[in-house]
Amino acid sequence: MKPGSRKRASPSPDPVPVRLALPGFVADRSEATARVERLLQYQFHNRSLLEEALTHQSFAAAAASYQRLEFVGDAALGLAFSNFLYLTNPTLGPGALSTLRAANISTEKLARVAVRHDLYPLLRRSCPRLDLMVGQFTESVKQELEDDLGTAPYGGSVVKAPKVLADIVEAIAAAVYVDCTFDLEKLWQVTRFLFEPIITAETIDEQPVSTLHELCQKHGKVAQFKTWQKGGTTVANVFVDGTLVGMGSSEQRVIAKLNAARDAVGKLLGEAKQQVLTTGIGHVSGAEVGELRECKQRLSEQCISKHWSKPIYKLEKEDGPAHDRKFLYSVQVQAEGRTFVTLGKPFSRVKDAENSVAQEMLKLLSIQMAISSD
Repeated sequence: MKPGSRKRASPSPDPVPVRLALPGFVADRSEATARVERLLQYQFHNRSLLEEALTHQSFAAAAASYQRLEFVGDAALGLAFSNFLYLTNPTLGPGALSTLRAANISTEKLARVAVRHDLYPLLRRSCPRLDLMVGQFTESVKQELEDDLGTAPYGGSVVKAPKVLADIVEAIAAAVYVDCTFDLEKLWQVTRFLFEPIITAETIDEQPVSTLHELCQKHGKVAQFKTWQKGGTTVANVFVDGTLVGMGSSEQRVIAKLNAARDAVGKLLGEAKQQVLTTGIGHVSGAEVGELRECKQRLSEQCISKHWSKPIYKLEKEDGPAHDRKFLYSVQVQAEGRTFVTLGKPFSRVKDAENSVAQEMLKLLSIQMAISSD
């Protein structure tokens, strides 16, 4: 080889194309409606309602699409969940109830319902772009853990949930509602299983962006997002008072921001970035929130192991503006023939407030058991 000459690099092999499996289509309409009836274990009196619920507006041959039914279903499911949450959460205030309802009927949650029950192939449509979007979301969801499939209400997937999937669920629910002459109790009996596991105050996974701002507000800090384009990808960075604490990327700007917020929250609640929040701040730290997370479960396990009664949690106080609501809980435990009651600290999340009071109860029981043993 002559001095200064360069060996020509071997050409890189062509990348192997990744083929996305697009959703199928059930052409036999009798079979499509029958599948829904088998799923719901409900026989329609008027099957045309179900056919309408399974027709997208892009299907030119259709006399009617699901749009009117989707309008009714949105309201009916909202009311059905309002009733259910009101009856099953007697201590929750309106703010917390609204959050739970929104989580259970969010586009993300309902889209996952449609994926789990394979509803999109039953839809009459003529829109390849929809097929591509649904295919991408479906593949993304299938890669997640099974638990996430049902319980990530605000954006557990890296692909934004297509609204058409949520529309199908709402339209089918409305078809049942209209078919049973607007009997809300019947609607809930027929469709409730679709939404299982129902998101509760214990399992709710709040939107990362809201959680980030809430965490920073507690410590008098400010979170800022900066985004830019890198090729066809949006990159998002999160800064807390000028310190970089989170990064995320996606082809969609909104998902990049969610990923960055999720990354930031994880770091702020971990040891590496606690000082970002706690410097100069005298109240609740990220470490404290992290320590609280398992306290309610630990208290429950202790009561079970010692054959004590189940802890009773009660909302004692709820105040503050809607954007900064605080919850204060008490807990009662009957142990060794005595009744113990204590208060926790106020938190803006019900889950944290309950874990806080559980932590206080664990401390109290530990002291009392130590005294009793002396």
